[in-house]
Amino acid sequence: MTTASPGRRSSARRQGHDAGAGENIEDGASRVDSAGRASSTRRGEARAQRGEARGERASTRRSPRRSSGRSRSFATALAALDAVAAAGAQVSVCVTDLDSGETVLAGDAHLVLPVAGIGVVPLLIEVAAQIDAGTLDPLQIIERSSVAPVTVGGLWHRLAAPALPVRDLAVLAAAASDAAAANALLERVGLEAVRARVEQIGLVKTALIDGFRDERGPDDAPHVGLASTGELVTLFAGLVNAQVVSPAVSAQVSEWLSLNQDLALVAASTALDPFAHDDDRHGLLFVNKTGRGDGIRAEAGVIAGPRAGAAYALIVCFDDLSVAHRLRAHEAFRALGLDLMEYVY
Repeated sequence: MTTASPGRRSSARRQGHDAGAGENIEDGASRVDSAGRASSTRRGEARAQRGEARGERASTRRSPRRSSGRSRSFATALAALDAVAAAGAQVSVCVTDLDSGETVLAGDAHLVLPVAGIGVVPLLIEVAAQIDAGTLDPLQIIERSSVAPVTVGGLWHRLAAPALPVRDLAVLAAAASDAAAANALLERVGLEAVRARVEQIGLVKTALIDGFRDERGPDDAPHVGLASTGELVTLFAGLVNAQVVSPAVSAQVSEWLSLNQDLALVAASTALDPFAHDDDRHGLLFVNKTGRGDGIRAEAGVIAGPRAGAAYALIVCFDDLSVAHRLRAHEAFRALGLDLMEYVY
C-alpha cells in the first residue's frame, strides 16, 4: 500500500448531467463527477435484534427514496476544492448516492492518504463484531493504565475514573475521538484482529496501522490510519444499509458514530446540535467520523434528508504553515457540506 504525500496539487474534472446535454471541465488527472440524478423517499427505520445483554436498538437502515428528477450541482464544493489544491494541498473526495450507489462527485478517490481518527472506524467494527459473537463482554472493565498515557485527544485522560467498561470506551472513541479509549480497545481486541476484519469486509485501501501517540518517533508508524475516499464511502454506505459484517454489527457501529460531537467540518453546514443530533426533528439522518492531525483533515459519513441520501468522504492534506492555510482547508469541507445539504433537501 502506498501513501500519497501531502503537498501535491490535486485537480478535478466535473461532469454534469442534464436532459441530453453534458458539461466537462478537466484540470489535470483528477476527475469529479456531478450527476443530476438522485432518488428520494421518506426515511424508514429497521429494528436490529441483538443479544439479551444488549437489548433491542433502532437501526439506521433506510428505505429507498423517490427520484426527484432535479439536477443538483456541486459547484460550490468544486470551487473550494480547486482553491485548496491551487494552494498546494493534496485533495481526495468522493460522494455517492445512497440508494443507487452512483458516484455523483469524485476526485482522486483512489488515492490512499492518512486519515487520523477515521482509522478508529475499523476498530469499532471489530469491537462490535466480537461483542455480537459473544467473545467480548461489553461490560468488561479495562484499566486506563493498561496502555501508555496519551493526551492527543478525548476526555478519559481528564476523568477521575481509572477504568471503564468496553461499551463506554467505544462511545468515547466514537463520540469524542478519545485516544486513550481507542488505544485501550485496540489493546483488548488486537491489531491483527482489526486487520483481519478489514480484509474480510473487502477493503484493500483502508487500514488501521497504529494506535494514537503524543509523539511519533522514527521507529513508529507514521500515521494512525490510511484510507481512500472511494473505500470510505463504500464502508459508510454499508454501515447505514446494514451490510457490514451483519445487520446487528452495522447498527451498533452506526449508533456509536451517530454520537460524534465533531460537527465542525462538513457537518458545520447542517446546523445540527453537536451534542444531540442522533434524532433530528427535521428528519436529517447524519452519521460521521472525522480525523485530524498535523496538516491532515478528513471526514467520512452519510447524510440523508427527505429527497435523497449520500455517502461522502473528503481528505485534505496540507502544509499547516498558518491559520490561513488551515482555514482554507476547513472552508472546503464546509462548502461540500452546503452542496450535500442541497442534494438531500
